[in-house]
Amino acid sequence: MKRVYVNEKWCLGCHLCEYYCAFANSGVDDMAKALKNVEINPKIRVEGDNKVSFAVQCRHCDNPLCVKGCISGALTKGDDGIVRVNQDKCVGCFTCVLSCPYGCITPSGTGVIQKCELCTQNGMEPACVQGCPNQAIVYEER
Repeated sequence: MKRVYVNEKWCLGCHLCEYYCAFANSGVDDMAKALKNVEINPKIRVEGDNKVSFAVQCRHCDNPLCVKGCISGALTKGDDGIVRVNQDKCVGCFTCVLSCPYGCITPSGTGVIQKCELCTQNGMEPACVQGCPNQAIVYEER
């Protein structure tokens, strides 16, 4: 299964991946209209300091603890290996947030959770990968 991987040696900490993620998931066709004067809430985030930076996003684990911990059945792992969230089923208990060992699931700001789904709903390669100016984020099978 193809996954998003980060080479922290190449990450500049520019946060462009966060903006491309927020734009790809905004449902708006124009980036300026989607993000101007808006506090973004991306499904990927950059962590680090001035020495090392890296992007954190769902790793679509082989044995996802978030799916096991989801009391409403909102999180599922498909045959393609992608862990997805059904926001209509999410009750906002945030058990999955506590269950994820990587801190990749976050509240969405609407009372439910959000997580990276590899831009499958957008029908393209992950936007964070496309927008990374230094190719620090790659989408590949390893």
